[in-house]
Amino acid sequence: MAVTVEIPVEKYNGAVREITIGATKEQGGTRAKVVTIGGAKTLPFLKFEAAIPHAPVIAIEVQDRAPSDWSEILLKAWGEVVNDPVAWAKAAEAQGADLILLKLNATLADGSKNTAASARKVVRAVLNAIGLPLMVFGPGQAEMDNELLVAVAEEAKGERIVLGVCEDKNYRTIVAAAMANEQLVDSRTPMDVNLAKQLVILIHDMGMPLERIVMDPTTGALGYGIEYGYSVMERLRLAALQGDTMTQSPMLVTPGEEAWRVKETKVSEGIPATWGNFEERAINWETLTASALVESGADVLVMRHPDAIARVKKMIGALMN
Repeated sequence: MAVTVEIPVEKYNGAVREITIGATKEQGGTRAKVVTIGGAKTLPFLKFEAAIPHAPVIAIEVQDRAPSDWSEILLKAWGEVVNDPVAWAKAAEAQGADLILLKLNATLADGSKNTAASARKVVRAVLNAIGLPLMVFGPGQAEMDNELLVAVAEEAKGERIVLGVCEDKNYRTIVAAAMANEQLVDSRTPMDVNLAKQLVILIHDMGMPLERIVMDPTTGALGYGIEYGYSVMERLRLAALQGDTMTQSPMLVTPGEEAWRVKETKVSEGIPATWGNFEERAINWETLTASALVESGADVLVMRHPDAIARVKKMIGALMN
């Protein structure tokens, strides 16, 4: 005898805020396309419960010079383009990126200090070379971030780029520059629900519309604190769906950066044979880190290795369809 099983359906009164990154010519920018994230009215991929209008997207990280601390596996995968940010951005676009994240370093290729003029130049060159929306992150030093990102915000006025990162000790100057030049910001906090919400409130209190704030709750890599990061993101998403306005920002995380800084992706000698092939292990580490974070509610994944990117894009496509 056939038995009908009714699947329980949760109903939420809130939703993740929709945010559009990039601007086409008609919108005052020069992008060939824009990317809209957020909008979900249920937990990740539970489409039988409510609408999920936009799939998670992947941003490929590109740097303004060849990275000095990247694994040989990553450098081999990208080849000579890592020496030219424009060529690298074009290669990332061809690889299937939805967005490009341009990371500015504290020093230039010749070892000299990065400058506002250099930041303007590389951002303009990348914008002219690609049609994708752009995110630009500073080197992570408060004084230099302020100097470089103010110049970047002015250079890319009207393009609706995401400026980052805004942290509790260093958000005012970046937010002011973003507001003056019609940009968006990345709001980054340690893995904590209350801190993530508080920084969004502080940024919004400056006058920044909530529709221009992307939440960055940070994460750990597989085996290195991802469980805690997953839990924080899940709680933020549940709070958003339950109607907490200040937790409804779409979430951005950086599984590429996190995965490629741990020993499993950096050490190839003096390790147990059971660890297996070095390159395969390293790529799997980024793939699995990103895959877990998609399930916890990430709307933007910043990734590095082409193979890991292809695998995660395939997984997202299968889950959405």
